[in-house]
Amino acid sequence: MNHFLRICLLVCMAAHASAQNKPLSNRIANYTIDVVLDADKKTLKGKEILVWKNTSTDNISELQFHLYLNAFKDKNSTFMKESGGQLRGDMIDASESINFGAISIESMQVHNGETLTKKIRFIQTDDLNENDKTVISVPLSKPLKPAESITLDINFTAKLPQIFARTGFADNYFLVGQWFPKIGVYEPAGVRYAIKGQWNCHQFHAHTEFYADFGTYKVSMTVPEDFQVAATGVFQSEVPHTNNTKTITYMAEDVHDFAWTASPRFVISERQWKHVKIKAVMQPEHSGSTERYFQAAITALTYFEKNLGKYPHKVLSLIDPPINGAGSGGMEYPTFITCGTSWGLPEGLRFPEIVTVHEFGHQYFQGMLATNEFEESFLDEGFNQYYEGRIMDENYTPGAQVNFLGFTINDMETSRISYTTMKNPKITEIFRNAWQYPKGTYSIMTYTKTATWLRTLENMIGRSTMDEVMQTYFIRWRFKHPCVRDFINVVNEIVPERTGNRFGDDMNWYFEQVLYKAPVLDYALKSLSNAENGSSVMGQFTVERLGDMILPTEISVWFADGKQEIIPWNGKEKSKTYKFDKAISAVKVDPQNKLLLDLNFNNNSKAIEPSTLAFKKYAMKIMFWIQNMMQWMASMA
Repeated sequence: MNHFLRICLLVCMAAHASAQNKPLSNRIANYTIDVVLDADKKTLKGKEILVWKNTSTDNISELQFHLYLNAFKDKNSTFMKESGGQLRGDMIDASESINFGAISIESMQVHNGETLTKKIRFIQTDDLNENDKTVISVPLSKPLKPAESITLDINFTAKLPQIFARTGFADNYFLVGQWFPKIGVYEPAGVRYAIKGQWNCHQFHAHTEFYADFGTYKVSMTVPEDFQVAATGVFQSEVPHTNNTKTITYMAEDVHDFAWTASPRFVISERQWKHVKIKAVMQPEHSGSTERYFQAAITALTYFEKNLGKYPHKVLSLIDPPINGAGSGGMEYPTFITCGTSWGLPEGLRFPEIVTVHEFGHQYFQGMLATNEFEESFLDEGFNQYYEGRIMDENYTPGAQVNFLGFTINDMETSRISYTTMKNPKITEIFRNAWQYPKGTYSIMTYTKTATWLRTLENMIGRSTMDEVMQTYFIRWRFKHPCVRDFINVVNEIVPERTGNRFGDDMNWYFEQVLYKAPVLDYALKSLSNAENGSSVMGQFTVERLGDMILPTEISVWFADGKQEIIPWNGKEKSKTYKFDKAISAVKVDPQNKLLLDLNFNNNSKAIEPSTLAFKKYAMKIMFWIQNMMQWMASMA
């Protein structure tokens, strides 16, 4: 190789390496943490170095931090008051003080500078609950100027709670999440909804998750020598000590959180998928689900890479909780998700797959887009629920959720039913702070109604256009904390052009109904009849709009002569009658069931001779279950 070519090759290699090492995010909050776990006392002792950069044009004279573990301090925290000491059916055992958790900052100091410890004060900007200790304010004597960074040395201690709400201990199993003093997000004027520069650092509520800046994490965890550890990021080293402990270090880049788990019981196996090392961290009794976890993770990785974009990290850890630590299951952290299964679970009950697919999806919406889950929880949970439905229904059939003893349930079907069967679907709009939803509506609004309106939008504009919208939104806004306005702008940019303005110059009318207000959609076929008119037969039908929501649709008309006609209907009229000069056999509004927001599909159609297909279908299912029950009883005799 001549000298010139060698130089060109070296330049190309250097450029490639530089591109590979280029940060994916702005890396505002960067942590180095050394933490010691006392497995007997269920405590943490940590030393944290935080380097935080002021990326605004403001002079910042105050810092704000989350102390999430104080949500479990006592029954008087906002989280405990709102939740009643439970999450998703798991409850804290409040009879013993060891089951509560807390975090305390022992010291905070500007590196080689001002001591801030005595300046720390608790604030409660959401609900004025003086007993809530989950957010602190720290005044600075010397304001931090634009583009300046501050380095803080923080010493803290923490007591982990009994696991019932994501984090804590269950015997000698530890899932350590939201465990360190974590700086909030400073939003300059014009970013998201900020009118002026301000801290976005909400209290920990029963129905809120998290929001944080991207950065780097180097975390060294000292644990008993017989414990195994898995964590966010990439394993760096393991150093044994003479006191029967060891220190394990992980490094993560371009993430906004760090979680870890430790236990002496883990059975760990690995699987390589393209550039990603997948690690299954299993309970021994759940080893039968290991392959199911791997396959579900690979299915999700493949689907998201094809439809949204590349997963940028080199690792993915799948954490399997024990039964008494199930409250830590079904949770997402960067490169690290907690799953859930049970011993002997039949393959037709696809709960391990559902949880794995769902939690992996958060690597995109929560991990990379990192929207504000306090204020716009639906942008993560609902968008992810929509993709869960797509992935499960397209890869696990028949019966994406359940295929057992002849009974099948699909994923998107359950989302729709969750919304359409709620007692009062008009009770609240989706767009509101997560802690301000009326009781019992958070999960429906955030997860299932959002998934339902997204699937309805897809059905209206077409899958290819929807995919272009979602991919454009993801690629444009990854690592940038978008808000729903940013998503709507993408929709308004793409949909009119791809659909020939069939839905207007923009789609604001759609979002006004599904996000910012709470009308309901219910189209119905009021009547259908044929009448003799001399020597001919006249057919007519009347459609109704029973709800306040208006979406364009179609009406399919089947005639007695075997022909069919599709009629467009804008859906605006409260009632509209159509007449024809020939006999009609059947009519259906929204014949392809595109409008999943419709509360009642059963009133969408009528026929001159009612169909018996639905009755026969369910009669066969009932008979099938009776036969299986009789066979089971006979085998037990």
